Amino acid sequence: MTFLTTLRREWLAQPRADLLSGTVVALALIPEALAFSFIAGVDPAVGLYASFVIAMTIAFVGGRPAMISAATGAMSLLMGGLVRDHGIEFLFAASLLTGVIQVVIGVLRLGRYVKFVSRSVMSGFVNSLGILVFLAQMPRLVGANWQTFAMVAAGLAIIYLFPRLTKAVPSSLVAILALSAVAVAFKVDVRTVGDMGQLPTVLPTFHLPAVPLTWETLRIIGPVSLTLAFVGLLESLLTANLLDDLTDTPSDKDRETRGQGIANIVSPLLGGMAGCAMIGQSIINVKSGGRGRLSTFWAGLFLLILILLLRDWVARIPMAALVAVMIMVSFTTFDWNSVLKLRSTPIQSSVVTLATTATVLVTHNLAKGVVLGVLLSLLFFARKVGKMVSVDALPGDDEDLRRYAVRGQLFFVSAELFVASFEFHGHPRRVEIDMSGAQLWDLTAVAAVDKVVFRYRRQGAEVVVTGMNAAAASLVDRVGRHDKTHLPEGAGH
Repeated sequence: MTFLTTLRREWLAQPRADLLSGTVVALALIPEALAFSFIAGVDPAVGLYASFVIAMTIAFVGGRPAMISAATGAMSLLMGGLVRDHGIEFLFAASLLTGVIQVVIGVLRLGRYVKFVSRSVMSGFVNSLGILVFLAQMPRLVGANWQTFAMVAAGLAIIYLFPRLTKAVPSSLVAILALSAVAVAFKVDVRTVGDMGQLPTVLPTFHLPAVPLTWETLRIIGPVSLTLAFVGLLESLLTANLLDDLTDTPSDKDRETRGQGIANIVSPLLGGMAGCAMIGQSIINVKSGGRGRLSTFWAGLFLLILILLLRDWVARIPMAALVAVMIMVSFTTFDWNSVLKLRSTPIQSSVVTLATTATVLVTHNLAKGVVLGVLLSLLFFARKVGKMVSVDALPGDDEDLRRYAVRGQLFFVSAELFVASFEFHGHPRRVEIDMSGAQLWDLTAVAAVDKVVFRYRRQGAEVVVTGMNAAAASLVDRVGRHDKTHLPEGAGH
């Protein structure tokens, strides 16, 4: 019963919408796969095989329904050097190892830690992707004739205006079909998909990478595979987060991590390269109405049908139509609210968003931008929390007794403020420090407590620290010094 329920919910909830959206995605995947093959320095068939194999595989094993995974630009950029220096077989081996690494990460359930990526980093991520998707279309427009610009403008108009008439058919599909019909009927002088490269004519066959099984091979492919695994999971999990927000539905990040690994193991065994989630195509799928796994599976299957059975017709699709689709995707991907609300957003959040965006645009590396954004977020968070520690002197009539109440989070950032908050003038005979409202997190926190206690003891005071919770008391018991002796620090040496 559970299986049937899951089948209906994830596969058959809205088959018509899923099939239509998957059709649009399949058409948009062709020029992207060809372009990414060129970036990686491999035959166009490698990118196309990877795209339909990964899409069809991830439909079953992935953790985010309706997300599209295939050959991607972010991954292709990391493959060029390996292919140039060692050949295509080493790329297949590196892709296979990438999948194994990702499966291990998934088994260890590390995918959940994508929650450490803040909303500000997400905004920077999608903004940079939107800009990169837009800039990626420019080479197809620079130096183009007026007919190309006219068709792009017409495509944008159709995509924007057609939904006002009806949303029964995705406007992107309408634009592709309409512009293709015009281009063929009137023999319009524009570049077509066929101009991007030769489409494969046969199904892929099982193939083990023809590389020597030596430590030298591992030394060559290991660093590349680790980078591919990290970048692929980063882009996939952030894209899953984005689709979670767009569809208001959850996803299983650990299952998605394992699924990406399985897909990247299958792909090179069938002549493809490693891939990951495609934010542009995933948004096309969702914006076109796709919500279930059927949309992802059909995108891969229909891509296979297109390149094998209908390749002569696919080759006639004008690139201008696909450029129009991708430009509209870039505009819908960009988080315009993050710009409009820049002045009202906390300065730290704005800095994180802008730094993430700028780093990705400068380096063309999503991983570097996101890592910088996460580090900045953690830094700003630590500074903010570090200022929340307070040490209050409690009133009393006895001049020989000084009592303090500590509240807040005590760790390496707040330790200095904690020590500076005590009054060390005068010579009290007894000092009581109530830690019931505080939490100690690290060695620096324990060292700060030691410093305060030993400083009072050097003045001849008896110091009593009370109220620590079990975790703090355990940490002090293991690494603290003030509770091991009642002498001032350094006494007896």
